[in-house]
Amino acid sequence: MSTQGLSNFIWSIADQLRGVYKPSQYGTATLPFLILRRMECVMDGKRDEIRAMAEATPNPSALAARLRKQHGLHFWNTSEDTLKSMLGDPDKMADNLIDYTSAFSANVSDIFDRFAFDKTVHKLAEKNRLYFVVEAFSNIDLHPDRVSNADMGEIFEHLIFKFSTASNETAGEHFTPRDAIRLIVDLVLAPDDDLLATPGAVRSIYDPTAGTGGMLSVAEEAILAINPKAKVTLAGQELNDESYAVCKSDMIGKGQAVEAIQLGDTLREDKHEGKTFDYCLSNPPYGGDWKAAEDVVRREHAKGGGRFDAGLPRISDGQTLFLQHLASKMRPVKSAEENSGGRAGIVLNGSPLFTGGAGSGESEIRRHLIESDLVDAIVALPTNMFYNTGIATYVWILDNHKPAERRGKIQLIDATSRWTKLRKNLGSKNREISEADRAEIVKIYDAFEDGEQSKILEPADFGYREITVEQPLRLRFEVTDDTLEAAMAAKAVAKLSDDEQAIVRAALESLRGQTRLSRDEFIKALRLALKNAGQAFGTPVVKAIWQAIGEHDDAAEVCKDNKGNVEANTDLRDTELVPFRDTIDAYFEREVKPHVPDAWIDTPKTKIGYEIPFTRLFYRYVPPRPLAEIDAELEALGKEIIALLSEVEG
Repeated sequence: MSTQGLSNFIWSIADQLRGVYKPSQYGTATLPFLILRRMECVMDGKRDEIRAMAEATPNPSALAARLRKQHGLHFWNTSEDTLKSMLGDPDKMADNLIDYTSAFSANVSDIFDRFAFDKTVHKLAEKNRLYFVVEAFSNIDLHPDRVSNADMGEIFEHLIFKFSTASNETAGEHFTPRDAIRLIVDLVLAPDDDLLATPGAVRSIYDPTAGTGGMLSVAEEAILAINPKAKVTLAGQELNDESYAVCKSDMIGKGQAVEAIQLGDTLREDKHEGKTFDYCLSNPPYGGDWKAAEDVVRREHAKGGGRFDAGLPRISDGQTLFLQHLASKMRPVKSAEENSGGRAGIVLNGSPLFTGGAGSGESEIRRHLIESDLVDAIVALPTNMFYNTGIATYVWILDNHKPAERRGKIQLIDATSRWTKLRKNLGSKNREISEADRAEIVKIYDAFEDGEQSKILEPADFGYREITVEQPLRLRFEVTDDTLEAAMAAKAVAKLSDDEQAIVRAALESLRGQTRLSRDEFIKALRLALKNAGQAFGTPVVKAIWQAIGEHDDAAEVCKDNKGNVEANTDLRDTELVPFRDTIDAYFEREVKPHVPDAWIDTPKTKIGYEIPFTRLFYRYVPPRPLAEIDAELEALGKEIIALLSEVEG
């Protein structure tokens, strides 16, 4: 039976539970049985020997070592039961099932705990559905010889997608389409084809947002396709209980160390702290906030020497935290030898490319990655590629030991047109990257040439200086109804006594009809008017009055402080972005001085920023159609409308 056929068959089992469970709960009811059946099939033909080994080797660690060496198994079960044998005792089926799962080794028994399997079993028994479910799953052949690990991954993910969409939940939250994964894996592995093919190749792969394990599975299969004798170890971490259980069961089927799949929030607690890997892969939540991990992340950032030294993004979007995390998990470069360092691939939306101005957390993160020469390539994917979103997405490829020809360079690839339409939509996904599309994208990456779909750039192409441009403060002073009331409402004036406010008002009334273009002259006249009205006031009151009354006037005298320095008009303050490819002085003389001759740069306020203007770099101008063509089309449409109206009237 094909993977699609198996998925549909299992869905049909779940659909028979309608009324007992809501569609959103189908996964809880059926996935544990699917995992249990897979584990049965993996152990098929070895159960008797496993029990004998367990009896002869009571020490769990020693037993685990023997099983790994002799059978490549990382788990065991000492029960004599199977799903098939339980059909012979329907009355005790619920208790037998729970006993059966509790007989698994401790390193995998938590899979069933995370699914709350005992509650599911008792509920199915209460509703007279347990026998039906057990019988249905006992007849499915999931032996690794018939259903590969990759096929099992696709079955898991297809079912999760169907369970999610059946209840209008966020489909695709826990997994990434296989076509997208295959592209990411191909790009990450592309420079290492020769190394992977060498005898004795050993590679480690890590995913901090493992989901159901799709990225780990595809990466492992890609390496083994190059070198079947390569040794590949997988590791990951996942926050969602059910996805964690599915991923862990997938590792079981592969003969991987199941302890390498950890449960928890990666940002809050790195369960693989201190470990680095050859290849790191991730598809973190788009735009997900990091409030749950905020206290830990901020402490780690403040302490330094950790994952988030470069900067912290807005609390509402944690994508760039995962970007930094992956950079920290790449195997460090220990020498100049070719087989050194690590690579990473991560799927992000457009936000990390440009969000945040100079000096912001996002910009500082981009700055660190670019100036450290960690960004190898960024690939723009087609829209409508993922199950739960149609927005633009990008694959970032990181490398801490680039080949000589790529050092100091960043390749941008526009792959937005490389897609094939699906015959049937899957949520928001109506496009896929076919094998031919994928091969062409990797070919463009390998070629490393400038072209219509590829740009080879340097760090300076992304950097800029944000300069603060000031203009002198020039104020005109004229007491009018509006400016007088503004002065009376000023905080320093409003808190005066009624008598004192009356003096201020009288003084200002005496200045009506007079226009002054010098602040010094107005302050002198104001102090005299206040004294004549009955009281002299200190600098805070005088300052509040002139600030309320003064209005910008290009013809006014420039205001200066006590040291003779020109004061800036904060209302006219502006910023300009000067690309690294330009000099500040040349830019200022060319772009600013002709328009505001008396402007100057407040140098201490200058900031460094980085952005990746992907869309602008690949923009292609499409000229409008000729007017004659448009006129002809309008004329034809007009004739068609007249003809239709004539038919109606006739």
